Amino acid sequence: MAEFIDEDDEDDGNKDVTNCFDDVIDSPEEVEPNDSVSPDDDNRQESSRSRRFSKLCVKNVFTVLLILIYLLLTALAAFLAYQTISEVLEKLKNPVMSVTYQEVDSFPRPGIALYPGNAQLLSCSHYYHNDIPPVVEPGRPQEIDCVVTEVTYVGPFSSQGEKRALVVRGPSEVRSKEMVFMQFSSNETGEDFSAISYMIFADFTDLIDSQNKSRFMGECETNCSRWTFSGGFRTWVKMSLVKTFGKQNDSVEFRQESAVVKFNDRRPAAEQINQLYFAVFQWRDPYIQQNKMIVTANPWSSIAILSGVFMALFKAANFAKLTIQWIIRMRKRHLRNKERELKQVTDN
Repeated sequence: MAEFIDEDDEDDGNKDVTNCFDDVIDSPEEVEPNDSVSPDDDNRQESSRSRRFSKLCVKNVFTVLLILIYLLLTALAAFLAYQTISEVLEKLKNPVMSVTYQEVDSFPRPGIALYPGNAQLLSCSHYYHNDIPPVVEPGRPQEIDCVVTEVTYVGPFSSQGEKRALVVRGPSEVRSKEMVFMQFSSNETGEDFSAISYMIFADFTDLIDSQNKSRFMGECETNCSRWTFSGGFRTWVKMSLVKTFGKQNDSVEFRQESAVVKFNDRRPAAEQINQLYFAVFQWRDPYIQQNKMIVTANPWSSIAILSGVFMALFKAANFAKLTIQWIIRMRKRHLRNKERELKQVTDN
């Protein structure tokens, strides 16, 4: 920071500070009594005035340049402060999504809600290690060793009466590659398309423990996605669990990968009138994807940047204050010296 030192105002007789555009008035000591000036003295006075004029101009130009530099630095500091504050506010408003994966040995058994319509559930079994035995007597009822519950409720998006949902308890053991294999049959041959829709919610026990199962299913239909599997094929569904932690609410959703294999129907022609549906549900991998909202703005780095910026602004303001005080003092000193010289000339 430049420092301006004020000289003693009483000893300014031989140190005149004048403006670039003011006339330099000769002091009484430089004027001879008989108003006669020798050529050598006149040259010395002219050269002395020229040197003083040059020094003063250079000094003023340097001061103006220094002021402009400080003004430029102040503008840059102010822009940096504004930019930093804007970025912090923008990051606070728009947090980014952080994705992590949690490895588990087993999942809570999900609830698989199926809407078969007029179709009939023929079989449901749990298998392990991707080993599904051949279908025995397809199209005929077989043993059902799955936990199945039936819920009737009014759908939240339609007024077509009550819906019937068969809710099956899904697989859990991901390390053992547990699967749930289901078979349906339908004799509705007049439809243009044959498919059974289904949805998956996080925990089957939530439905069992719910006091109002119809309301619970209506809320699940509001929050969960619906998929379908077609007749005449075996649809292999591999599920994955995604948990999202928001600012206020958390959500759980299922993502799935499905593969379709055609069923080679070897039944007699009379029995092939009934459409068969096959579905396999299994976990894709032992990882739960967790999405969290995080704010990337670092308060400590922002505080450090703003501290440096405000320090630069304070220094610039202090320099401007000293510059103004120095200009005022120089102007007052110039006026006093000019007044003193005029008084001496008048007295003589």
